[in-house]
Amino acid sequence: MTDQVRQFTVDAEDDGIRLDRWFKRHLPDASFNAVSRWARTGQIRIDGKRATPGDRIEAGQQIRVPPADPVTVAKTAAKPKKERPRLSEDQEAFADSLVIYRDKSALVLNKPPGLATQGGTKTTEHVDGLLDGLWFDGEQRPKLVHRLDKDTSGVLLVARTARAAAAFSKSFSSRTARKVYWAIIVGVPSIEDGMIELPLAKQPGSGGEKMQVDQKEGAPARTRYRVIDRAGNSAAWVELQPYTGRTHQLRVHMAAIGHPIVGDGKYGGREAFLTGTISRKMHLHARRLRVDSPEGGQVDVFADLPQHFIDTIANLGFTQEDGDALMLDEAKFGETPEGKKRAVAQKAKAARKERKGERRGRAVANAERPASKGASKGPSKGPSRGRSESRSEGKPTRPAAKGRSETRSTGKPTRAPARPTTRAPARGKPSAPARPKKT
Repeated sequence: MTDQVRQFTVDAEDDGIRLDRWFKRHLPDASFNAVSRWARTGQIRIDGKRATPGDRIEAGQQIRVPPADPVTVAKTAAKPKKERPRLSEDQEAFADSLVIYRDKSALVLNKPPGLATQGGTKTTEHVDGLLDGLWFDGEQRPKLVHRLDKDTSGVLLVARTARAAAAFSKSFSSRTARKVYWAIIVGVPSIEDGMIELPLAKQPGSGGEKMQVDQKEGAPARTRYRVIDRAGNSAAWVELQPYTGRTHQLRVHMAAIGHPIVGDGKYGGREAFLTGTISRKMHLHARRLRVDSPEGGQVDVFADLPQHFIDTIANLGFTQEDGDALMLDEAKFGETPEGKKRAVAQKAKAARKERKGERRGRAVANAERPASKGASKGPSKGPSRGRSESRSEGKPTRPAAKGRSETRSTGKPTRAPARPTTRAPARGKPSAPARPKKT
């Protein structure tokens, strides 16, 4: 009913996602503006507490949602739902042929060159459209976790559940996942094992379809490369490991150091093509992916090379086994965003402790400092005439009242009494010896 407050229980598949994402999945009729308004007015509650659209939810929590707007319900009912086109038998068979690994949480595809990952302007055939044929025994439609360029082939990870998609996305964002690409490049780098660190940004005027190195406005980008083999000075076979995930990162970085990927005319121009029998197709292949699995352990998959890449390796005299012989780098926790964040926090904590220690040291030093200037640790040589002890630094004060052994100075000098007076020393403190009178 639309006139009653609704209660929902978060299931395991939605564990860890944002509240606004939960609304998009389960209550798509509620617009983002409506959800924000409900949150501001306290109408959305999680386990009885006020919530915001950006809050993360956990399995088992109770979500209180206000009654649905009758006008919105009427509009939604009147608007026909857009259905996905059904796949033909050939499309389903083709989608099934791409699968090279499958478990409860993941599908791994070997994407062929020329097939886009997602649709766009004038792009009707893509991997995302084929996922309707890859449900298998799952209860949810598979979800893309990352992308490959249209002309890049190889390993493509697909999550089978929303929970798995969140876990895999976290592995990619924290850079604990390892991706290995193979590429044939023009020329041979002078350094056989190097790191390219060049910031990247969208090239103005290209509509965001092309990237460029931008030292001022670019986002940080790092790529490690290793030369596997070389064909004289004309070409080399390299392994590439992206340590960041910028658009076209590998292609831009290799072109920037003067060794464009063979077949990449977009960034290498005419120099990106070799003569003879070498194919003019892009020679960039996602060979391997290793990522932690939500089910425990790791997903570690290799994707076979496309035919044009196999032919080029043979024509250049390379041996495929040499590429797989290279050891895969282990992800260093200190290089991940989480590791760097923790290092900064530890450094700040150490600085706070050091400052606290300095303050304690100053307090101890002040406590051990003599009470008055020029005072000695032992008994004084003699009392000052007409003056009593005080805590001031050498400033005279009025004599102590009867029964009092010590008074605090107000910082103002007082007039000495006409006759010298004496008083009993404070308990526990030695009395000053009397000064002999002059005769």
